[in-house]
Formats: sequence, structure tokens, C-alpha cells
Amino acid sequence: MGKKTQYWLLKTEPGEWSWDDQEANGGISKWDGVKNKQAQKYMKSMNIGDLCFFYHSGSKARRVVGVVSVAREWYTDDDDDGGGCAVDVKAVGEMRRAVDLAEMKKDEGLKGFGLFRQPRLSVVPVEKGFWDKICEIGGGFEGDGSVDCDE
Repeated sequence: MGKKTQYWLLKTEPGEWSWDDQEANGGISKWDGVKNKQAQKYMKSMNIGDLCFFYHSGSKARRVVGVVSVAREWYTDDDDDGGGCAVDVKAVGEMRRAVDLAEMKKDEGLKGFGLFRQPRLSVVPVEKGFWDKICEIGGGFEGDGSVDCDE
């Protein structure tokens, strides 16, 4: 039996690495540069197939814009002079509608969401109920198996 899927939120500044960059990169990229020990601990807990919200942070764009899956578990990044580590993630699909941070904060169903408790953390675990709620708000994501009425 396989491991149960876990859910995460990965933050990135769109000027550093955007959803467009992720898709243009053949969909697979190395998620590195995480220095915070708690965020690294979360990354070490990731398994192949886990799903992650791709979240644009920064002053102009705080929103969930897509979904990626873990394609390679935690490894030492030999390209990083600082001896950092990484996971590889693969684009699954863009959110049908981006879900803004302000919108999430207003939703009672997301009360207690880890992103609100630890807003500066770049990797945040997401409970299944919160995952489902954010997907519901955004109308799901391309590749989630649901039918998009616009297609």
C-alpha cells in the first residue's frame, strides 16, 4: 500500500519563480533555497505524489495560483554552494481561479489555517479539509479530474 497523500503550500515571489516559469520549465523544477529549519523539516516530510499549492507571495500577489506534485523527495543540492537541499516538483495544473489571501482570511472554513498562523514560513502543511476548501473557492485546478464548464 502506498503512503497517504499529504498536502502542502509552497511560497514563491513571482519575480523569483512564477507559475509561468514553472510551466515553461517543462513543468518540473527543483524547489530549493529554503533556509528556515522548520520549512526544511516540512520538506523532508514530503513524499513523491504529495500535492502542493503553488502560492505567489509578495506585496502585489498573495494568492494560490496552481498545484504541483512532489516528483523527487528531499535531496542534497550539489549545485548549491551553501550545501542546501531541495525537492523536485512537477506542475499539475493552474487554479481555475486564483485564490487571494484576503479572500481566504475571510472564509470561516479556513479558520486556523497554517498560512495564517505562520505567515513568513515558505513551506506550510495543509490539512485535507483546508485543501478541499481552497480548491472549492478556486473552482479546482486543471488536471483535478473535475469538469470545467468553460471548456
